[in-house]
Amino acid sequence: MTELEAPAGADQITRGVIRKTLPAIADEMSYALQRSSYNMMIYEVRDYCCALVRPDGALLCQNVGGVSHFVADLGVVIADVVERHGIDGFSPGDAFITNHQAVAGQHLNNVVTHMPIFVGDELVCFAVVRAHWIDIGGSSTGFGGGGTTADPWIEGLQLNQVRLYDGGVLDEKVLGIIRDNIRFPESSLGDMRAQFAACRLAGERVEELVGRYGLDTFTSTVEELFDDSEARCRQIVAEIPDGEYFAESMLDNDYVELDKPLEIKVRVVVSGSDMTVDLTGCSMERKGAINARTLAAAFIAYKALTTPLEPVNEGSFRALRVEIQEGNFMMARFPAPMASWSMALPTVVDTILWALAPALPEKIPAAHSGSLGGAVVFIGKNERTGERFVTQSLEGSGWGARPWEDGESASVSVCQGDVRNAPIEAMELKWPIRIESRAFRRDSGGAGRYRGGLGLETRATSLVEGVWVLGDSSRKLCPPWGLWGGLCGAPSAGLLQPPGSSSAAELVGRREVPSGTTGIIRTPGGGGFGSPLDRPEASVLADVGDGFVSEEAAEQLYGVVLRRDGGGVLAVDAAATAARRGALAQAGGPEASR
Repeated sequence: MTELEAPAGADQITRGVIRKTLPAIADEMSYALQRSSYNMMIYEVRDYCCALVRPDGALLCQNVGGVSHFVADLGVVIADVVERHGIDGFSPGDAFITNHQAVAGQHLNNVVTHMPIFVGDELVCFAVVRAHWIDIGGSSTGFGGGGTTADPWIEGLQLNQVRLYDGGVLDEKVLGIIRDNIRFPESSLGDMRAQFAACRLAGERVEELVGRYGLDTFTSTVEELFDDSEARCRQIVAEIPDGEYFAESMLDNDYVELDKPLEIKVRVVVSGSDMTVDLTGCSMERKGAINARTLAAAFIAYKALTTPLEPVNEGSFRALRVEIQEGNFMMARFPAPMASWSMALPTVVDTILWALAPALPEKIPAAHSGSLGGAVVFIGKNERTGERFVTQSLEGSGWGARPWEDGESASVSVCQGDVRNAPIEAMELKWPIRIESRAFRRDSGGAGRYRGGLGLETRATSLVEGVWVLGDSSRKLCPPWGLWGGLCGAPSAGLLQPPGSSSAAELVGRREVPSGTTGIIRTPGGGGFGSPLDRPEASVLADVGDGFVSEEAAEQLYGVVLRRDGGGVLAVDAAATAARRGALAQAGGPEASR
């Protein structure tokens, strides 16, 4: 079928309306969720996704900016509930809640709500929302139980496809069980109600759409949409030279076996318009809670390579084959601990792209931070109001330099859609915490012809006693790598500075602290692209002037010698720079001379 042909029973305009309306429904779900949620991780940070999924698990649409590493497993959740109850086991007004790792494969804070959508007696699809709750009991408060969480029972409350509404009637007993096992029920249950409200809104919109154009027209248009998305992806893959491509990276450890790196080994096979991502060489299940059960990393890399700016649907991945065995740390078996399930995914995405760098040297960037962002969490009690609280933010980090420009600074992971850090004003207004600074981290971007993006250094002081939780990317042994002579970006660090002290000690995990303790999170920078000796002198001078690069790094890594004139203005010393760059080149480049 060509681009101009309409499916049977529908003209071109009708087909176009249905195509555009589907993602618009998911976007409207997103707006409703943001406006009605209680938790800053949803209404500010946007750690969620909204979608429509067919009963067979096929993804119809997802909201723009929805968290990328959520999308791969929404269909798995719906296919599972349909298998349990049968296609005729649902009624209008039903609503389910689940976060169980045997199916969802994520930390328990990522709670899924879903509702069947009927048009007449026909089950058309499910409305689905996955969103991050600040607490689900156990050790989950904040971003989850952390890498040392031994099992899901310690992590929190497990909800396994619970039918919370049966024909529109709320099960008050089940709701009471959930409420009694959560530290912050007002927030978490408020978010749950917001999720269900978004699902109900989607139901109304689907009923309107299908009621207007008919189920046959809707169904045939969806199938054509899937076919078109697949064809566009195949067209891109067909331009990649056939072959097998390999890359390896690692995380320092799994937070429990500290002397045993987590290995990430990738094989990508391109044959015509088919692509296979083979992850079978990666580490098997680990004792630390870095395990997951997801195809998200392969899906994200494939989408980034093919049609990153187009709406996502099931057709976006139909031409991709993912090889991964049961028991792989990314296809872990319940009850493997998964509290830090997403920590490795950005690195896996980068490694898949790295494998294809020889085939696509004009397209593949250097590694980005390999981190989901600097996790900043403080848990305490507001002395003025007597209320317990959790403040959270995800601090952005550096992306790898591209073959044509510097990497973006202070951005979230490729896995996270439109997630952003929490606004300083909102944090200070709501909770007894003071943000001392949030600034670019000088010299964190990997040096190169194009410089890696900068990470952040954020300093926050708690004004009451409580618990600080600071995240870490676990990538000190394998910092964000450069490509084609570019240097690595700086790794991350989390530190605590006691009250009245001028020094800080490194912290990963949780610690009880007195009032006045400052948490410091330093997020990674991205890798550089191309030799630093090829970076224009004017660009290095501008970076120093902007505070992105120090004068010392300008000389040591870029070979650019700077002097101040009589008026104190910084300028390039052309002769000294030529000599310095010549010496560095003769020594084998900046990395070899260090």
